[in-house]
Amino acid sequence: MDITVGLDPNDLANPELERLVAQRTQELERALARAQSLYEQAPSGHLSLDAELRLVNINQTLLNWLGYAREEVINELDLFALIDPSWRGLLQTRMESLRQSGRTLPMEIEVQRKDGTRFHALFSSTAVNDEHGTFLHTNTTVLDISDRKAAEQRVAAHDGFLQTITDRIPVRLAYYDKDLICRFSNSAHARRYGKMPSELVGTHLSQVVRAELMPEILPHFAEALSGQPQNFEAERQAHDGTTSFYEIHYIPDFQHGMVEGIFIEMHDISERRRIEEFVLEANRDLEERVRERSAELFQSEQRYRLMVDAIQDHCIYFVDENGAVTEWTESAQRLHGHSRAQMLGEPYTMLLATDNAGEDEVNPEQVLRLAKSHGQWETRGWRLRDDGSRFWAHTVLTALRNEAGELQGLSSITRDMTAAKSLEDVMNDLNRELEKRVAERTQQLVAANKDLDVFSHMVSHDLRAPLRHIASFVSLLQEQMGESSDSLALQYLNSIAKASKRMSIMIEGLLEYARLGRVTIEAQPVPLAPLLNGVIAHLKQENPHRSIEWVVEEDLPVVRGDAMLLAEVFSNMLNNSVKYTRTREHARIEIGWKVNPVGGRTFFIHDNGVGFDLEKAHNLFVMFQRQHHSMDFEGNGTGLALSQRIIERHAGRIWAETAPGEGCTFYFTLPFEGLEHELDFPKSSLAELAI
Repeated sequence: MDITVGLDPNDLANPELERLVAQRTQELERALARAQSLYEQAPSGHLSLDAELRLVNINQTLLNWLGYAREEVINELDLFALIDPSWRGLLQTRMESLRQSGRTLPMEIEVQRKDGTRFHALFSSTAVNDEHGTFLHTNTTVLDISDRKAAEQRVAAHDGFLQTITDRIPVRLAYYDKDLICRFSNSAHARRYGKMPSELVGTHLSQVVRAELMPEILPHFAEALSGQPQNFEAERQAHDGTTSFYEIHYIPDFQHGMVEGIFIEMHDISERRRIEEFVLEANRDLEERVRERSAELFQSEQRYRLMVDAIQDHCIYFVDENGAVTEWTESAQRLHGHSRAQMLGEPYTMLLATDNAGEDEVNPEQVLRLAKSHGQWETRGWRLRDDGSRFWAHTVLTALRNEAGELQGLSSITRDMTAAKSLEDVMNDLNRELEKRVAERTQQLVAANKDLDVFSHMVSHDLRAPLRHIASFVSLLQEQMGESSDSLALQYLNSIAKASKRMSIMIEGLLEYARLGRVTIEAQPVPLAPLLNGVIAHLKQENPHRSIEWVVEEDLPVVRGDAMLLAEVFSNMLNNSVKYTRTREHARIEIGWKVNPVGGRTFFIHDNGVGFDLEKAHNLFVMFQRQHHSMDFEGNGTGLALSQRIIERHAGRIWAETAPGEGCTFYFTLPFEGLEHELDFPKSSLAELAI
C-alpha cells in the first residue's frame, strides 16, 4: 500500500521533522497492517461487488470457506458463480435498491463452495460511493449461519413431530399466552373452528371464539391466569353448526413462578353424555316398569290370595321337603277345619286317613320322594277333617324349585271328590248292569243273525230251482216259435228271459251277501301294490279301447286282512270308476292312501266320472239300489253293498264324496300291518284325561 505523504522540499532539511514523519509513517503502516489483518482474518466473510455483481474484493476468511484462491475470484467470478442463478432477478433488484438507498435488509442465501458443497449464509450489504455520490462497490458481510439453520431445522422437526403426535390425538389441545394469543393448536382443536393449525396460531382468542361465548369463557381464563386450574363441562357449537358436549380443562403454565399462558384440553364427551342420558332414561323407564310390575304383582298376589281363599271344592297349602306344613290358607282351613295355628309345623300326614283300603298305591313318604324326583305326583284317597269326618280327595303334590333348581318346598292342591266318588260308584254299578244287558243282547243278535243268514241261504237256494224252470221253458218257447210273425209274443218272451237272468244275478248277489256274513276272515299281511296291479291289468283287458289314466301311489302299504275279499273290494270299486267315466274322452282314476289319526290307514279311489247327488243317496250301500238308471249304465246294484260288508268285516268303514258332474271319491279304512305310531298328546291333555 502506498502511504507516501507529500512534503515541501524545503521541509526535508529539518531533521526533526523528518524523524517525526518517518515515525508517523511507521505507525500508520502498522495500523494499516493490523486493519488489513483484521479484514483478512475476520470471523465473518467480507466481499465487495461492483454494479455488475462481480467480485472486486474478498477477505481470506471467505476464501477459506469457499475453497478458492484469490486470483481465481477477483475480477474473475461474479456472485452467480457462488449461488443459484435463479436468484439473479432478485439480486439485481436489491442492487438497484442498494444504489438508491445505500442499504438493504439482510438476506439469507445458500452458497456453493468450489467442491460443490453448500452452506447457508446471511448477506448484509452497504453501498460505497465517491465524493460525487457515484456508486463504486458494495461492502458486504457474509455470516455462516449453517449451525443456526441446522438448529432451526431441528427445532422445526421437533415442532413438526410434536404437531404430528398431537394431531393424532382426538383430544382438542391448544396453548394461549397471557395476552390470549394462540401459540399452538392441534388439528382437532383447529378443525372445530374450520381452520388449519397454522391459521389459528397467532390469532387472538376473540377472533376464534364467538362473541356471545366470551362472557362465559373469560372468567375461566382469568382464574387460570391467576394460577387456579379450571375444570368444567360445557356445550359447544362447531363451525358447521353441530353441537357437542366437552369436558374442558384450563391448566396454568408456570414459568419461574409466573403464569405465562394456559394449556387447554377439550375432551368430547357427547357419546358419554348420550349414554348417560340413555341410561338415565332407561333407569327412569325401568323404575316405572318396576313400579308397574310391582303393582301388577301386588294385584296378582291379592287376586291369588282371594282366589285361593274363595275356592270351595279345592284347598291349597304348602309343605317343606320333609312334609311339614309351612303355609296354611283359608281354603285349607275351610276344607279340613284345622286353623292355621294348629297346622303350621305339623306333618301333612295327619290329614290322611289310615284306612284308604288300598286306594293309594304308595305310602306318604314315598309320595314326597316321588313328587321331588318327578316334579309332581298325584294320589287319591280318604282325607280327614278336624271333626273326624272323612271325604274322598284327589291330591296333587308339586315340587317348587328356584331358577338354580334348588327345592323350595312343595305345594299341595286337594280337591273334594266325595260326590264324584259316589257318582263313580253308582256309574260302576250301572256299567256292570249295562255290560250284562249288552252281553245278553249281543247273544240275541248273534242268534238272530245266524237265523237270518240261514234263512237267506235257504230262500236263495229255494228260489233258484223255480227260476231255472222259468228260464228253461222260456228258452223252449223261443226255439219253438223260431221266426214267428207274432212280434209281440217274442218281445214278451225276451222280457221274461231278461227278467229271469236279472233275478238269477240278484239271487247270486244275495247268496254272496249271506256268505260274507258267515265266512271266516283269514287275516294276514296283504301287500296292496301287486293286488292292485292285477285288478288294473284285468280291467285294461276288458276295456282295450278306453283311454284311462291310472294314477297309483308308489308306496302303497301292507294291510292286514283277507286277500281275496280285499281284491273283490278293489275290483268292485275300480269297475264302478271305469263304468261311470265312460262318457269322458280322457278318464282319470287315482288310488292313494294316508295315515288315519285314530289308527289304521285310509284309502281313496277318485275318478272324474259323472258323479251323483250325495244328498239323495241315502240307500247308497243297500243291496240292489242304484243311483243311475240301467238304461244309462249297466249293473245290478250289489257291488257297493258287498264292498261295505267286506270292509265292515275288516273292522273298517266306507263313505263317499261326490257331486253331479264332478266325479266321485270313495274312502274306506283298513287295519295296518305293523305297530301304529304312538299318538303324542300334550301333557295338559293327559292331565285332563286323567281327571
